[in-house]
Amino acid sequence: MGTPLGDFIRAKRDSIQPESLGLPDRGRRRSPGLRRIDLAARAGISVEYLTRIEQGRDRNPSIAVVHALADALSLDAAERDHLRHLTKITGGECSALGRGPEPPGRDVRPEVLETLRLLEPGLALVTNRLGDVLARTDAFEAVLADTGLFDTDRPNLTRYVFTDPRARALFPDWDDVADERVFGLWHGPAVENFAWFTTELAAVAGPGFTRRVNRHAVPRDQVLRLDHPTGCRLRLHRETLELTSDAQQLVVHLAADAETAEAVDRLRRRAHGGLSAVS
Repeated sequence: MGTPLGDFIRAKRDSIQPESLGLPDRGRRRSPGLRRIDLAARAGISVEYLTRIEQGRDRNPSIAVVHALADALSLDAAERDHLRHLTKITGGECSALGRGPEPPGRDVRPEVLETLRLLEPGLALVTNRLGDVLARTDAFEAVLADTGLFDTDRPNLTRYVFTDPRARALFPDWDDVADERVFGLWHGPAVENFAWFTTELAAVAGPGFTRRVNRHAVPRDQVLRLDHPTGCRLRLHRETLELTSDAQQLVVHLAADAETAEAVDRLRRRAHGGLSAVS
């Protein structure tokens, strides 16, 4: 049985063309990407040891080996952070022993709610890694009102992306958004919460979700594009403040161009400067 760490290393190895690392073309391969023998040589470990890591038979590689694999795969900073996180998960450091899976908390501190109030009429929300929309400004809700996200009492961005057909129309870069939502699940409040959510979601989200879970596509910083149901194209920068002690994030959306600023202004006139919270 594989592990998150092994799955990630295998996925990255399969995505690398040997020529990009200056390695010779060894002819036909049974699988795409970099051969195990080449990655092992670059990392200074044996092929047998690399195979054990990829197959989940070694769950506790040393820090030196993890760093060597990161160098051998030419991982960027975000990918290295993810590799370290998966190493902890695989080694059991993130497990809450003695407790079964349970949903994450949904309470938002009063100080965070006050911060949201002060951000009106900006587009801001409080969410967690599982995608629950825990609180939002009225302006954010006004702009997204026609998209279907708030058709439920407990809106969840991840569930919306994978189960609501309107999401594919809303996000022209749907594949990138889907990758981002699944990647966030790995960094949820606990491994147990990740398991709880993925078990529930996989039953209704289909292969578009399940095939992404072990692919570990690290998202890139990019402008979020929305094809709004009213016909306008929105381009938004996102600034995220990690509320580490709460296992939540405060996300502020900023117009990336003048056209978006004007469209957002028209859409949020329906807001009244208040705050909507989900508990």
